[in-house]
Amino acid sequence: MNILIAEDETDIRNLIKINLEDNQYKVFAAKDGLEAWEILKSQEIHLAVLDVMMPGLDGFNLLRKLRTISNIPVIFLTARMDEMDKVLGLGLGADDYLVKPFSMNELLARIGAQLRRSHEYQAQKWVDNEVIEYGALTIDKKSCTAYKDQIPLELNAKEYKLLLLLMENPERVFTKEQLYNAVWGENYYYDDNTIMVHISHLRNKIETDPQNPEYIKTIRGLGYKLHKMEV
Repeated sequence: MNILIAEDETDIRNLIKINLEDNQYKVFAAKDGLEAWEILKSQEIHLAVLDVMMPGLDGFNLLRKLRTISNIPVIFLTARMDEMDKVLGLGLGADDYLVKPFSMNELLARIGAQLRRSHEYQAQKWVDNEVIEYGALTIDKKSCTAYKDQIPLELNAKEYKLLLLLMENPERVFTKEQLYNAVWGENYYYDDNTIMVHISHLRNKIETDPQNPEYIKTIRGLGYKLHKMEV
């Protein structure tokens, strides 16, 4: 998971960065709101930790701009304890608020909780029961089209049906025979190799690295499941 830290105090920024990296997060660090905004526009960020009082562009105004392009979780850090600041931040769309000085363990726990909540929401999100989203993958059932990062995927009919079945049942393990029966609609001519070939072709189209897939996971001795790996 990619985390953005926007904090003008160097010591605090570096401390958070080191602790997040120790917990296997990829960290993008910005010294002010303007630098943070450029990162948000150019990188895939899954959660942002924003200081409220920053030069150039403060945390509140950065959040206003962020919400025009993304709904990622946002945690505010601030030395200001005024209740109205909290109300304003949450009203602008922040997901959590931590007052300095803070416990690093508490910050890590809140980051983990927000990422889990966001992941669960994305995994189960339906729009009018016609659109399924899972991580960067989207299927529009009405038009029978699939996308990754909003870019259309060139899938044949069987690949589309395989992906649809897996996205409708995230984390469920399917045997090769179950996949064949569901997608081909028969079991008389079941061929183990047919499933492996189609899964391989599908991985080539949806995975960043088909040799190390993050979505379609092989469950040795059983079959396959759709799983978005968290780091």
